[in-house]
Amino acid sequence: MPRPVPPTDVLLNLNGAPHQTDLVTSALRLATALLDRGARVQIWVCGDATRLTGAALGDTTPRDLSDPGREHPSVARVVRDLITDHPDRLYWYVCRFCADQRGAAEQIPEVRKRSLFVYAEHVRAAGKTLFMGVC
Repeated sequence: MPRPVPPTDVLLNLNGAPHQTDLVTSALRLATALLDRGARVQIWVCGDATRLTGAALGDTTPRDLSDPGREHPSVARVVRDLITDHPDRLYWYVCRFCADQRGAAEQIPEVRKRSLFVYAEHVRAAGKTLFMGVC
């Protein structure tokens, strides 16, 4: 039986390819701004965006050959750090079906995989829902 969904102020739903637009950056900035104002936030990720928090990504992105001495955090690390900084106010959920279909079944431990069949519970638990991206 799935865990109950904690009540939140906002549900951000991310859909689509994560690196073709500024979708991920915008969502992370919005989530950070909401958290800085004391809001409780849940993020539900579907489609190709389920790869953002794949366990195989590690903590850093591949080296930039134009600046090989500089490290950049992976999105998975950014998400993990956000959840660690706001453990009772940020919840990140990955659609199990989308992740499994895209070979992203292994997620970082801070992320919860959920069945699409319980998505309505997440909407009910949120004061507001914002859809970002396309399927």
